Amino acid sequence: MNRPIEIKKHPFPSLLYLEWILLAITALTAVIPPPLRRFPHKPPELSICDIFPDLSICNLLPELSIYSLIIFALMGLRLPKNNQITKVIYTVIEILLILTTGLFGERFARLFPVLYIILVTRSCLIFKLPGRLFITTLSFTLFLVTTQLKYQLFNYQASPQAQERDRFFSWNWSLTFGLSLVFVLLMMNAVLSERHSREKLAIANEKLRQYAMQIENQATLEERNRIAREIHDSLGHSLTALNLQLETALKLWQSNPGKAETFLATAKELGSKALKDVRQSVSTMRFNPLQEQSLERAIANLSESFHRSNGILPIYQINLESSLPPEINTAIYRITQESLTNISKYALATEVKLELTEIRGNLRLIIQDNGRGFDLRQNTTGYGLHSMRDRTLALGGEFNINSVPGSGCKITVNIPLTRLT
Repeated sequence: MNRPIEIKKHPFPSLLYLEWILLAITALTAVIPPPLRRFPHKPPELSICDIFPDLSICNLLPELSIYSLIIFALMGLRLPKNNQITKVIYTVIEILLILTTGLFGERFARLFPVLYIILVTRSCLIFKLPGRLFITTLSFTLFLVTTQLKYQLFNYQASPQAQERDRFFSWNWSLTFGLSLVFVLLMMNAVLSERHSREKLAIANEKLRQYAMQIENQATLEERNRIAREIHDSLGHSLTALNLQLETALKLWQSNPGKAETFLATAKELGSKALKDVRQSVSTMRFNPLQEQSLERAIANLSESFHRSNGILPIYQINLESSLPPEINTAIYRITQESLTNISKYALATEVKLELTEIRGNLRLIIQDNGRGFDLRQNTTGYGLHSMRDRTLALGGEFNINSVPGSGCKITVNIPLTRLT
């Protein structure tokens, strides 16, 4: 349950300070003597008790008005926030205190309309728009009733000319006060709307910041997974084989030094290959292959590199109708690179075909080899396959792999371009 609005958490401290200033001005009217009467026909400032001195409540004046004003001021330190019944009770008490000050306050009554302005200001902080309109209308109505009641009571002995003049000033003052209430209501609505917009913007910025952090963390995690795949697939395999060669060489060193030397030579070759894999991984992390060249040129370089390493020149066909977004270019390049790497390491293929075509808003990549293949039920959880599948799904595409032991492997990637434009 939310707590009431307190002075330390007041949404508009400047309004609270202004409220105190208005209340202080109202209180000063109780000690400042009234101005000299320049108009002999103007009636003296009276209260209801001057007209009805027999009222029992009149014995408590002026203490009652002073206490009412003090209570009204202290109520501004804690405003109800959520409970609708509490808000209504709070407002009713405020109205009763204002009426008490206005009707029985003698010189307090000079500025009692200021209390209605404060009432409207507070209602804007605790009620929604319908409640604010109701309180503003009620305040103006009570002001009219109070003003006309005092006019009828205090001018019953005045001349007809004085009554007509006072009636004119009374209605003029009422109209001015009503416009003041409307101005206060509009100003508070504008201030609250602007504050609400700022709060929504701050919330949106915070969500955007959190989303950016999630994206950054996701990107970091993906990069870590990629590095883990590189280490597992290349360096890890080479170091494992190197360790086996060294262990065998140590076992044969005493009994068969010549054979042990052969194992050491093989270990040296594996060490050189591991070092080459490390350098290639670091180069891959630092280098953006599509930074200054097209996707066609980058795939051609991959094919040439594959030919130099394996003696097999991939047969590739590329047919693109338009330029692709950078994220698709990068994904296609990495999938092709990962596929050729897997073929080079495990497939023992003699023929590799690559086809990249754009057909009716869809991009299709097919990579096929005639290698030894593998069982899909056992070998679909590797880092490389996961990487290719994740890249495809991130673009809203489909990733399919078909392979049978002894019959090669076929990878098909379909990416819808219309969704990404």
